[in-house]
Amino acid sequence: MPLRGLLDSELEQITDDVIRMGGRVEEAIRRSIEALLEQDVELAERVIRDDEIINQLRFDIEEACFTLLATQQPTAIDLRTVVTALNIVTDLERIADHAKGVGQIVVRMGGEDLSVTLPKIPRMADAVAEMLHTVLIAFVENDAQTARRVGEMDDEIDHMYREVFDSIIQKMISHEYNVRKGMNLLFAAHNLERIGDRITNIGERIIFMVTGVMAELNQ
Repeated sequence: MPLRGLLDSELEQITDDVIRMGGRVEEAIRRSIEALLEQDVELAERVIRDDEIINQLRFDIEEACFTLLATQQPTAIDLRTVVTALNIVTDLERIADHAKGVGQIVVRMGGEDLSVTLPKIPRMADAVAEMLHTVLIAFVENDAQTARRVGEMDDEIDHMYREVFDSIIQKMISHEYNVRKGMNLLFAAHNLERIGDRITNIGERIIFMVTGVMAELNQ
């Protein structure tokens, strides 16, 4: 295969693998929140176990990227694509750690009754999952405009987190939630807020990949 064709083939494989890893991470987010809402300890433990698969995907993609850098010596946008992929998989692995953190919270709660409606945590989870899906599309399509959207989406997630924080604190003050339940829910919401920050990082890297300019989305 000609060198250009080989480079394109390897870049396409790396992109496919990043998207596959992203799909697993998105699934981990959704499952962790389902486990929280249903207090499903078994599902939470599955999220925790599956984190090892996501970690291995990161290592495999990194190895492929380093091999391509060493053997193909890409330049310009090809080089930026490889560097971006390396940064994306790091953030995806950390996003998965946050989903795992929610799973660990569920395990610690041990099936505790959550019959009282959770304040906007499910909506936060849906928002970060949509945000991740959006940024992965931006990566595949080399779309800086779509990548910029995640900054606005993260602003909304931050707003929801502040509302969740205030609501849980009020429920703890009124004894609707005991301290243990309230703190566990605060930690779960904080994990979702941090996921939004990680996805924003990915958006910034994609903009760099496309334009060659690195800038913060939320300053």
